[in-house]
Amino acid sequence: MLVTVTGVEVLQPYRLRLEFDNGSVGEVDIAAFVPFTGLFAALRDPRVFAAVRVDAEVHTIVWPNGADLDPNVLHEEATGSMP
Repeated sequence: MLVTVTGVEVLQPYRLRLEFDNGSVGEVDIAAFVPFTGLFAALRDPRVFAAVRVDAEVHTIVWPNGADLDPNVLHEEATGSMP
């Protein structure tokens, strides 16, 4: 089943509150599973990290540098279950 991210709120550096189209809500510590290398290296800067937003076209969170994360992975990390 595919799930989409519908809302994001930065709680603290690297920690997000996410809302999904299936009604699920949860928090995720991005630093716990994303290595800040390559495309994700810029996200080490809390100001860059805080620029996260939901992209309606790709149905997940994205950053200005083009980094994004799979919404199903985010759902599992945030809620502890697959969508």
